[in-house]
Amino acid sequence: MSTIENLLRDTPLPRMVRVRQVFRDDALPDVPAALRAEIAAPAIAQRIKPGARIAVGVGSRGLADLPLLVNVVVGELKRLGAQPFIVPAMGSHGGATDEGQKALLAALGVTEASAGCPIVSSMETVELARLPNGLPVDMDKQAMGADGIVVINRVKPHTSFSGASESGLVKMLAIGLGKQRGAETCHASGMGHMAKNILDMARVKLAQAPVLFGVATIENASERISRVAAVPAETLIERDAELLVEARRNMPSIPFTPLDVLVIDRMGKEFSGTGMDPHITGRTTTPFVTVAQKVTRMVVLDLSDKSKGNATGMGLADLCTRRLADKVDIEPTYANHLTSTVIWHAKVPMTMPTDQRAIQAAVKTCNVADLSTLRVVRIPNTLHLEHLAISEAMLDEAARHPSVEVLGEPQPWAFDAEGNLTDLGFGSVAGH
Repeated sequence: MSTIENLLRDTPLPRMVRVRQVFRDDALPDVPAALRAEIAAPAIAQRIKPGARIAVGVGSRGLADLPLLVNVVVGELKRLGAQPFIVPAMGSHGGATDEGQKALLAALGVTEASAGCPIVSSMETVELARLPNGLPVDMDKQAMGADGIVVINRVKPHTSFSGASESGLVKMLAIGLGKQRGAETCHASGMGHMAKNILDMARVKLAQAPVLFGVATIENASERISRVAAVPAETLIERDAELLVEARRNMPSIPFTPLDVLVIDRMGKEFSGTGMDPHITGRTTTPFVTVAQKVTRMVVLDLSDKSKGNATGMGLADLCTRRLADKVDIEPTYANHLTSTVIWHAKVPMTMPTDQRAIQAAVKTCNVADLSTLRVVRIPNTLHLEHLAISEAMLDEAARHPSVEVLGEPQPWAFDAEGNLTDLGFGSVAGH
């Protein structure tokens, strides 16, 4: 028996209870109708001139109903007599190549067939100006050559900085339509300057580029669209900030804090740009983002297949498994960190051979003298938080919580003969 096995094998784990968060059901009943009504409003529709070539900026994030949103926007522009085409608005994503960005759109379900218009993918930019700090303001050349520009994006808190605008229309103008060069220069001065840089760059683009309007969505805690808004260019910055306040209220969270141990079944790029959302875990990539959760030890057990080996953010965890470490592809992981300039969370956490040993190591090192009081939460990932498992000591707290349902009785952890969880991902209970 190895020294590690000898140190951990007798560490007891608390019994766990399945619970469910009851989220508010405020999803729009008919997203296409709501979006068409927004674009048909005179303040938006009168901006579309017959025959105008309009660039529609579409990003790399997995927005709810993204292909549908794009199809409706393109369809409405056509109905008003315009000639729309799509430009990828995703900074350096997609390998920072023309074909890579077009392929990334296709992976998200956005193709020329689904959208009903051409996709013109190019990494070429034009420099519009220089900010007082010397940073160039770059803009997609294809978009600048159009008669008008429309951007589509979800508004939500960013994982690495806090500000008046974070992830939304402003950031898509500043970074998404800045392509690789724009993304790199905006990140160059660090996350501490990001909130100001994206606003300054967006102001230049709104003044010098033919931006007509933006289409913003807000998603609820169940990842369904709860609001869609067509925002005129002249109010885009102010409205983006207002929508962020609403989006922040809508974010799901772990309804218990602080935690001694947080176990995350899977991390991945489809769950968060940093693999595990700091707003959920309380573990931040930079000191420039505000979070509320407190966690002593964090364990991540696996990397999603959709991440294709990109384990950006793995260093936010204290412990991981050999299974996860073996899936890491250094090339996309390091490329992601080198572009963002935030590199410390590319480090590999302390690596344990199995799920059981990783969780036991977290319990052993969380410095709780009375293990009967352990506050442990297990989640499938940081995006899907309807179904959780909590330690037995938290049962009374869960029963008192107005939006938490207790689903069963305390049960021991279920490991197979190799020491790995038999219900990784929560199986059919969580649906993920």
